Amino acid sequence: MDRLNPLSFKIHTYGCKVNTYDSGLLQQRLTGQGFKLSSDPRIHILNTCAVTKEATREAVKMSRRLKTKDPHALVVVTGCAAQVDTEEFTHVPGIDLVVANSHKGQLEELIHKYYRGELRERIHKSNIFKKEDLEAGGGVEAGHTRSFLKIQDGCNSFCTFCVIPFARGKSRSLPVAQIVRRVQELSSSGHKEVVLTGVHIADYRDGQSVLEDLVESILIETGMERIRLSSLEPGEVSERLLKLYENPRMCPHFHMSIQSANSKVLLEMKRQYDAEAVERSLHEIAAKVPGSFVGMDVIAGFPGESEDEFLDSLERLKRTPWTRLHVFPYSQRPGTFATRRSDQTDALLIKKRAQMLRELSEQRWAEQARAQIGTLKTGLALNDGRLLTRDYWTIAPLATPAKANQEHQIRIEGVEGSFLKAFAVDASPL
Repeated sequence: MDRLNPLSFKIHTYGCKVNTYDSGLLQQRLTGQGFKLSSDPRIHILNTCAVTKEATREAVKMSRRLKTKDPHALVVVTGCAAQVDTEEFTHVPGIDLVVANSHKGQLEELIHKYYRGELRERIHKSNIFKKEDLEAGGGVEAGHTRSFLKIQDGCNSFCTFCVIPFARGKSRSLPVAQIVRRVQELSSSGHKEVVLTGVHIADYRDGQSVLEDLVESILIETGMERIRLSSLEPGEVSERLLKLYENPRMCPHFHMSIQSANSKVLLEMKRQYDAEAVERSLHEIAAKVPGSFVGMDVIAGFPGESEDEFLDSLERLKRTPWTRLHVFPYSQRPGTFATRRSDQTDALLIKKRAQMLRELSEQRWAEQARAQIGTLKTGLALNDGRLLTRDYWTIAPLATPAKANQEHQIRIEGVEGSFLKAFAVDASPL
């Protein structure tokens, strides 16, 4: 059994696409150092998320479950929660190593030292704001058809609710030439789609080059068939960026990190835009990239949010064009300014507001899903049999299974739970 191999490993990935990239990079580095990827491993690596307190609790629970199932396993916690919630893991007996983001680049070396009995410390962490490097070369994780490519890491915004700058450090970017080279490598190896990701990709800088320059270079200099961007904020969706979506290789899908649609709440969150900018950016996307799938992050129950402010945000969302909301009940994070406020929202009220937002999201998604019926789309077959369209609709497995990592022309025929149903117009891949 692989469990008998002390270098067999499995990575458990939590949270965002940046973590997916980091897991792909860890997997690449570990296999290059003689470790073996396995579904029945001796080493479990938890690449954690710290966006909410619940995400950290989930990682703690998983650590305990893994150790209970296999007391001889090596359980390693890394990622954002390891950086900002270190104490939460310190007293969990089932965790053998805690490797914060500041030391993630040394993870395989630390595991080797652990087995050789050379480690004196269980916790490996330092000041994340002194981290200058941004690991390159990853983005491909076993079991994933699409590739996630981190172009930028860290954040300089310090929004009052957010712990991520303390987890990932200051904003830093990879050079355009290096990213373009990596995208072409992925394309040449058969990957059909790349997702350009980062903590705050609109902060991307390489000398005078900004995000639009990078995307333009990828379109001109690579053969990647599908290019998708991760999270953006209102005000970052420039006219020049929208113009690039005239190229059919740009997937018409936007993930907007808005958090609220009320100006007072946005100001107290220390966001760099107001409610009018939210509304304006959504209408501009709808006008210039028609048919786009627009998902949005929204926080329910930010401290001090009055009933009128919440309802104002809700009504603004009702009258703007988008597809789905990702609703986050407000979670207190130690070290953030919002946690120190005395006007914390009652937990039951947070739950109620989150439910109202989710109901609005479900209604909107269902309306737009039904509007897809009868349309022709191009779907990329994923490893689990589902397909993902360029405009981010997930298609249930076809009657005749589609070959993974191939695009197929499909016609939408209905809605099935959280998926669309379709049939292949042409059985042969595009």
